[in-house]
Amino acid sequence: MKLPPFQALLDEHRVDVYRYCVATAGRSEADDCFQETWIAALRAYPKLRRADNLRAWLLRIAHNKAMDLHRSRGRRPVPVEAVPEPATGGAPPPGEGALPDGEPELWEAVRGLPPKQRTAVFCRTVLGMPYEELARLLESSEDAARRNVFEGLRTLREGWTP
Repeated sequence: MKLPPFQALLDEHRVDVYRYCVATAGRSEADDCFQETWIAALRAYPKLRRADNLRAWLLRIAHNKAMDLHRSRGRRPVPVEAVPEPATGGAPPPGEGALPDGEPELWEAVRGLPPKQRTAVFCRTVLGMPYEELARLLESSEDAARRNVFEGLRTLREGWTP
């Protein structure tokens, strides 16, 4: 198996990986997610055994890094001038960011989907990823990948209005 030079891999997939990071982590976290993805990929690249679907491999790393960033948000202190009154309930404020050429509210709704649905919807609708490749990315069957796209889109249609 012959792997392409890492720079060629970066050049070929950086746009898709960055757009995925924006869609899943939000604009404010996308740069960190993107950087962490490529650092992890560079570290793992020499040990890679299969080169048949490098895009799915990279997007899987980006997915993991976005989830790490999402989990770490809850542990970060937020500086404020004054301590706010205790909340009386309701949903937390939405995050920031959107795809560069998309509607911010829509991509906020996409980020609110469960992780597999979020990845499936983005990869299928934005990247045009075939279900076979999506299944490898999600580590599932093609039927499960299709179901994640279907469920994610259905949830978006029911809960988001332009």
